[in-house]
Amino acid sequence: MRIYPDIPVRRANAVTRDAATIVALIVLALLGLWVYHAVNSLTIIGRGVHDAGAAVQNGFNGAADKVDGVPLVGGSIASGLRDAGGATGGKVAEAGTRGEQRIHRVALLLGALTFLLPAAFLLQRVVPPRVQQIRTLTDAERVLATGGDPERRRLVAMRAAFALPYATLLQYTKDPLGDLAAGRLEPLLEAIAEDAGLRLTR
Repeated sequence: MRIYPDIPVRRANAVTRDAATIVALIVLALLGLWVYHAVNSLTIIGRGVHDAGAAVQNGFNGAADKVDGVPLVGGSIASGLRDAGGATGGKVAEAGTRGEQRIHRVALLLGALTFLLPAAFLLQRVVPPRVQQIRTLTDAERVLATGGDPERRRLVAMRAAFALPYATLLQYTKDPLGDLAAGRLEPLLEAIAEDAGLRLTR
């Protein structure tokens, strides 16, 4: 599998795009983590509500423990105090806990979306052309490999002479068809190899 072109400029461009994609994904991941931590820090509100409710409930429970030993009415008063603590402070503490959990879930969701949505858009734009480039390079390398076989070299040179644009051919030879007829195949082979992003293996 051929991952990068042999031509220095094309190789540099491909490497730069790959590196930029990786850096962008890392930046997006860090941004997602920052959003998660920023939103998750709001759980302190729910925790504060829970602690306040727990303090109220503990106050009622403490008072209930003190009157529980009073003869005759102590038990019923203690029970009433505990019920009152559960109905007031207990409910507030539960609401605080629920709020804390919800904020935590929202923080996870927002952090994930901050990373996943832009990352998916970026990869959708970058990956298919990159995969196509790798496939093209790999296929071209397989097709253009002559293995030193003269007939195969002539066929590849014919492919270059008949398929490449004239402007491309003229960058390598002044007379593409004359070179083909005379058996001067090197310029044509070089032209078709470099057009595919490869260097001619001599």
